[in-house]
Amino acid sequence: MTGTSSPLDISTRLQRIAELARTVPGALTTLAHRIDVEFLREAYRRTRKDGAAGVDGRTAAEYAEKLDENLRNLLERFKAGTYKAPPVRRVHIPKGDGSKTRPIGIPTFEDKILQRTVAMVLEAIYEQEFLDCSFGFRPGRSAHDALRVLRDGLMTMRGGWVLEVDIQGFFDSLVHGHLRGFLDRRVRDGVVRRTINKWLKAGVLEKGQLSYPEAGSPQGGWSRRCLRTSTSTRFSTSGSKRT
Repeated sequence: MTGTSSPLDISTRLQRIAELARTVPGALTTLAHRIDVEFLREAYRRTRKDGAAGVDGRTAAEYAEKLDENLRNLLERFKAGTYKAPPVRRVHIPKGDGSKTRPIGIPTFEDKILQRTVAMVLEAIYEQEFLDCSFGFRPGRSAHDALRVLRDGLMTMRGGWVLEVDIQGFFDSLVHGHLRGFLDRRVRDGVVRRTINKWLKAGVLEKGQLSYPEAGSPQGGWSRRCLRTSTSTRFSTSGSKRT
């Protein structure tokens, strides 16, 4: 596509969204206008191309055959509110020693692109909310980084207590109404919120049976990353920022 934006251009746009989030304490209402075909193209570039196909059976290679046309069509449906979030195909993979399995949701490739797009916008906003000591689900940070900071802190303190706490099955039982309440505080753009609502209601296809869970978010795909980003900022021991 002639005259398309480079990854650097998209990075600049995301920096502007981040700056807006830093200067506006309340909810942001105009975000979707910042998303165009070039933004979708960058989301496509960042999306893995070797993943399993979703319910439509369409591969990344097939989508790329008419990439420009597909991205323009996707943008039009996204902005017009006519985009229909397809069900997530659920499979089970071994967990730990293999005695248990973990359910994984596989979105369609096109859905992954749009999920990545929205996640990029949400990350730019919610990155402004986190404390520096927060590492979970943040871009450019890993568990190894968290362990290094923890070790350095313990060495400085010359000891102390380490408490490990886990909420079992949190995202599997996430109440959709609570999530919407979290989003209300920072994101009220109608196009973005409408799309997230569609993902929440898209349904799960497993062994030929389509179901519509009233709670939770399927593991896998970037819609889960969106939900993690927006919900994990709401839990804090103290202060205005979230850990």
